[in-house]
Amino acid sequence: MCLATIAKVIEVDPSKGTAWVDFGGVKREARIDLMPDVKPGEYVLIHTGFIIERVDEETAKEILNAWEEVFKVEPDAMGGYYYPGD
Repeated sequence: MCLATIAKVIEVDPSKGTAWVDFGGVKREARIDLMPDVKPGEYVLIHTGFIIERVDEETAKEILNAWEEVFKVEPDAMGGYYYPGD
């Protein structure tokens, strides 16, 4: 199963076509090919390693809070992956 996930952009490297993003403390590199104008501090939706959409902060926090509620009820949801938000 593949899910798109919310992350916060930490750093963008246009020369590599990537950005470092934070998934609630877990940092990963994602491709910016589809969203080359993302900026540090923005929330984005990532799917299969590609940033596919910008998400406003209010919506991002609503989604992150909803995931926190899911993990309170089902700690092993998504194979034990935990995304605490910020």
